[in-house]
Amino acid sequence: MAWGGGFVGGGFGGGGHRSATDNGLPFGGIPSELMDEATKLLATEPVHEPANLTFTQRPSAGERQQLSLARLVGRYPRYLYGGSLLVIAISLVLQAGPKLTEYAINNGMVPGHHSLTVVVVCGAIYLVLALASAFLQRAQVDVTGRLASRVMHDLRIRVFTHLQRLSLGFFTEEKAGVLMSRMTSDIENLQQLVQDGISQFAVQGLTMVVITVILFATNVALATWTVLLVVPLLFVFSIWFHQASERGYLRTRDRIANVLADLSESLYGIRVVTANNRQRRNIRNHRHVVGAYRDANLYTGRVSSIYGPSTVMIGILGQGLLLAIGGRLVLEHQLTIGALIAFFLYLNRFFSPIQLLVQQYNALQQGRSSITRLRGLLETAPSVDEDEHATTLGPVEGRITFEHVSFGYDPDRPVLTDVNLEIAAGESIAFVGPTGAGKSTIAKLANRFYDPTSGRVLIDGVDVRTVTLHSLRSQVGVVPQEPFLFAGSIRTNLAFGRPDATDAQIERAIDVVGLRELVDRLPDGIDAEVHERGQTLSAGERQLLALARAFLAAPRILILDEATSSLDLQSETIVERALDRILEGRSAILIAHRLTTAQRADRIVVVDHGGIVESGTPSELLAAGGAYATMYASWLASGGRDASR
Repeated sequence: MAWGGGFVGGGFGGGGHRSATDNGLPFGGIPSELMDEATKLLATEPVHEPANLTFTQRPSAGERQQLSLARLVGRYPRYLYGGSLLVIAISLVLQAGPKLTEYAINNGMVPGHHSLTVVVVCGAIYLVLALASAFLQRAQVDVTGRLASRVMHDLRIRVFTHLQRLSLGFFTEEKAGVLMSRMTSDIENLQQLVQDGISQFAVQGLTMVVITVILFATNVALATWTVLLVVPLLFVFSIWFHQASERGYLRTRDRIANVLADLSESLYGIRVVTANNRQRRNIRNHRHVVGAYRDANLYTGRVSSIYGPSTVMIGILGQGLLLAIGGRLVLEHQLTIGALIAFFLYLNRFFSPIQLLVQQYNALQQGRSSITRLRGLLETAPSVDEDEHATTLGPVEGRITFEHVSFGYDPDRPVLTDVNLEIAAGESIAFVGPTGAGKSTIAKLANRFYDPTSGRVLIDGVDVRTVTLHSLRSQVGVVPQEPFLFAGSIRTNLAFGRPDATDAQIERAIDVVGLRELVDRLPDGIDAEVHERGQTLSAGERQLLALARAFLAAPRILILDEATSSLDLQSETIVERALDRILEGRSAILIAHRLTTAQRADRIVVVDHGGIVESGTPSELLAAGGAYATMYASWLASGGRDASR
């Protein structure tokens, strides 16, 4: 196995063989002494049917519906109706006890009505009802648990699918930690609400209704005093609590998102933090973020601490007044002792649901806040959307045309202005120019990561906005400056854009880009494990894997965004040899900061101030004595080092 074995960290000036532990990474596999137990455990796993999932860029009619709790649970009427019937049964069974107590007192305990049989029978019935209540509550927990698991499964898939549809600009502007909080804490709050909160609200709410009816049936006068004195005060406090806690929980959800965002950023940039001795400053900043979250929690806690004891006080004062009124009715023989005792038993049960509802109301408010946040996320429309009547782009030759293209990430600050460019099929174009000139932006428009604010981008004469994104991007490969590798094997990373690739096709891609030496050194070959983001590989090895992945996907157009800018000279030489192989016969856009990379292209385009300054072959541009010639002279003067920045 390769889970915990050594992995190559060098090879391109990187320093030879290193184990995961040597690189400061945790052991990621199964210890040999536990392998037998793990195998037995896997043997007991149920067989799962393969997932039948399809992805479309445009959401279905159901996905376009506004997110609401009613729609989430409404998809499972069997569990919803079953849970509702169990709630009704539990509410009725639980309220039979005080009536049995009243009957036992009036017919088996008061003078003139002594009967041990009545008391024993009432006690036996009470026991049976208690057992029935326990059985019903167990069934209700099982049903709501199943409902919650299915609802949360659907919601997680829906949110994740929506994230796949959103455009690149959304992820540039939104913090990863905020998105993680939507997928974790917000959905977990909803799960808690569906599994426990809704059922408890239903049980306690129905209990209050049943008790109110019984109170009036027991004694109208006492019940009327209860409704006139107690209920209005509780209602006023509940309205205040609703408004105050809603503000508090919305604030809490925002601030926990900030905590997760700050944590995610700090962990992702831990090497930069360590290198720049930012630990103390980061801790101070995180303490401020966590402090804001603490303050939000303290606010909601203060609101609950006011509401809970206030309702208890109202209940105690109400019971004291009703005891005086009820005692007078007993003395005047208008009410039996058994009925008075039953009335107070029901009255205690009337206040108990209120206290439980207060506790569950926190869960409800958290769930409502989570619904609001998730609804806002799901209603975020992609800035690059697929047209309703988009057609499938057939196999292309690779001709790319920019017609009067203008674009700005901020509409008030244009990055490109009236760009016109024609790239012939099979031609490789290198964009050079200063940082921020718009080189990468032109490439992003070709792959439709963004849409131009004016003008058109065409491939083989077809406007890219009129074709499906899948058919477009399946023919346009991208190799970024910092290639991203996923946790898994080399095989899965290479076949990422072409999961159906055969071993022979994978081996050919390895040979074409020059990865054979790396693969042969590994004990498990292409099945060797790659840690998250490829941290155990050198920069050159990661770049070669990205190039092999792009080659295996067989795109007709290839975009390389500064693919060699972060490499040392030895690694750069190896990667550029691989480039020569994979660019053959393809249209290519090379974003080049190094002139050695640019000179490999058929044509060089100099970009500056949001437009194309000059275009031609390297020799033509040198002869013209323009911007490229100046860059080339600076490059020579610096000893052949990068001079285009």
